[in-house]
Amino acid sequence: MTASSESARVGRLAKFFHFAERGTSVSQEVRGGVVMFVTMAYIIILNPLIMGGFAADQAATDVEGGWLPNHQLAAATALTAGLVTILMGVIANVPFGLAAGLGINSFLAFTLVQDLTWPEAMGLVVINGLIIVLLGATGLRRMIFNAVPAALKSAISVGIGMFIAFIGFVNAGFVRSTTLPSPPLELGEGGSITSLPTIVFIIGLALMGGLVALRVKGALLIGIVGTTIIAIVLESIFKVGPSLGENPNAWNLNAPELPSAIVALPDLSLLGQVSFLGAFERVGYLAAMMFIFTLVIMNFFDAMGTMTGLAKQAGISYENGQFPGLRRAFIVEGIGAVAGGASSTSSNTVFVDSAAGVAEGARTGLSSIVAGILFLAAMFLTPLTQVVPLEVAAASLVVVGALMMAQIKDIDFTDFRVALPAFLTIAVMPLTYNIANGIGVGFIAWVLVHASSGRFKSISPLLWIVAAMFVIFFARGPLQALV
Repeated sequence: MTASSESARVGRLAKFFHFAERGTSVSQEVRGGVVMFVTMAYIIILNPLIMGGFAADQAATDVEGGWLPNHQLAAATALTAGLVTILMGVIANVPFGLAAGLGINSFLAFTLVQDLTWPEAMGLVVINGLIIVLLGATGLRRMIFNAVPAALKSAISVGIGMFIAFIGFVNAGFVRSTTLPSPPLELGEGGSITSLPTIVFIIGLALMGGLVALRVKGALLIGIVGTTIIAIVLESIFKVGPSLGENPNAWNLNAPELPSAIVALPDLSLLGQVSFLGAFERVGYLAAMMFIFTLVIMNFFDAMGTMTGLAKQAGISYENGQFPGLRRAFIVEGIGAVAGGASSTSSNTVFVDSAAGVAEGARTGLSSIVAGILFLAAMFLTPLTQVVPLEVAAASLVVVGALMMAQIKDIDFTDFRVALPAFLTIAVMPLTYNIANGIGVGFIAWVLVHASSGRFKSISPLLWIVAAMFVIFFARGPLQALV
């Protein structure tokens, strides 16, 4: 390829992805895409552990005893994440990675399949996705987005930062459950750092934090690679091994070892294993609709909050919180839910971990395409995806969480009508391990505080409706019991 043809190709990329407007370059987008994939790649391992298993006696079995094989679920997870992430990059031109949503996959594994078969549950996921697509295409989702006050949008971003950091601390074993009513959490094991993986996390946090502070290009990528090398060396010496749910001082998911093989052929047998009417026939119309309502609320607001935070962090959002390609991003996210149900991998939604790629410089959809291609490659390179331990990825999440905290300056905490809803939004996300919960509590608090202080006219009618929907969402347990 000649220099002129190469220059022309780069020029077309720059024009299509709006490099000039967003102050980026091909190399910057590639770095961002690589980091985005590396910090999201754990979903290929974790999603099968939540929803599947290696045998029926240690898998999430459905109402008829059916279960999802681990290796099939891993392949389908990588395929679906790759396709919808590429779609997001091409259609919406935003640096958002999509993969199986952790909140929704847990809801499927521990709630839905208690009453349904896996194909029936995935049928409801597809219906949920079609509703999300419809809401995005008609503009209703954008109207709700616009109705959210600016202070709450900033609070959502800050809350997501706290949530990301908390995920990092927990994944690294830096924060653990005490299994006691009080205190519920503690530092490390017994109040001290006792495990080698957690020490590796601390090393990674210090390394990445220092590189970011020095404004080194590729800081997170350099930190992830460097800390992984350290982890591999330490594992070869101390032979800690994976925890397998038994040893709290071992590596959380995968031990950092050089793989014995690089290529593994994917098994895509789970694709298309969906029943659209089975849930309605098994549990009845009302119960099935309540399940769909829960899925839509979780999908809708979790993704909306994540997109808000990522766009703000990337510097591509407007003053009102909107960003270029917003409507297209909403539609693609709905398509991700449909694709996730059709592939039996759970609804695929915008991943909050994409923030690591944004922190590395991702500003356009090119980074999403890079991350998506790496997900597709991961179908065949599954052994390589297990080299980076979760503790190393966790360090990057804490750094990103710290970066996102800067948006707290946009919230006026001197006005208690703003301060209380914003505080609740920020606090509830990490404390309940759920973005949608924080958004819902914030919406309800905003409506109640402004209404009780005589500010009825300042509350958008849509905000009243959304707050009422969240009241139903939070009361879904008793309501489901009634139907």
